[in-house]
Amino acid sequence: MGFHEIRFPASLSFGSVGGPERLTDVVTLANGFEERNTPWRHSRRRYDAGVAMRGLEDLERLIAFFEARQGRIHGFRWKDWSDYKSGAAKAEPDFGDQVIGYGDDVTAQIALSKTYRSGEQSYLRPITKPVKGSVRIGLDGDVQQEGIHFEVDSTTGLVTFEHPPNAGVEITAGYEFDVPVRFDTDSIQISLASFQAGEVPSVPVVELRL
Repeated sequence: MGFHEIRFPASLSFGSVGGPERLTDVVTLANGFEERNTPWRHSRRRYDAGVAMRGLEDLERLIAFFEARQGRIHGFRWKDWSDYKSGAAKAEPDFGDQVIGYGDDVTAQIALSKTYRSGEQSYLRPITKPVKGSVRIGLDGDVQQEGIHFEVDSTTGLVTFEHPPNAGVEITAGYEFDVPVRFDTDSIQISLASFQAGEVPSVPVVELRL
């Protein structure tokens, strides 16, 4: 199985349906109480690219992209229009958006992440596919320069500093990111007559664990 560092056409993913899913095992006890558990540490996102198809040109681009990925064989990048930034949806990424770690005088490499908070609870999501050129890094509130103070691997989400950040220094980041996905089908069923009548094909896409 391979991964192609190419994004599904963003104009086609715009309008698609999808989002995060969890896997929860629920056992109802004899007394009516429940026990709930999950084998998943991280959520997994699913989308349907078919609903965003608007014309024959869109279908042509979809089929070309599908064939080049050989169905489910090769993964690719996907822009989730509902969640593709480190900060607020209407704001440009800022180096202070996310706290991704603290310096220790030794470690020169750190992974990008995004924290989702609600009340006192939070979830830390690994970010493995940042958009090249979008990453901003700060150390204790001081912006750093890519290519001088740090480098970013846009295929893994790893940030490598020229010098390990000092102990206790807060490391922050801002960025745009894609979701690593693959098609979740090996066939696309299209009826041109039905499509012109408003019916669109189902093209399921599922997030990859990398």
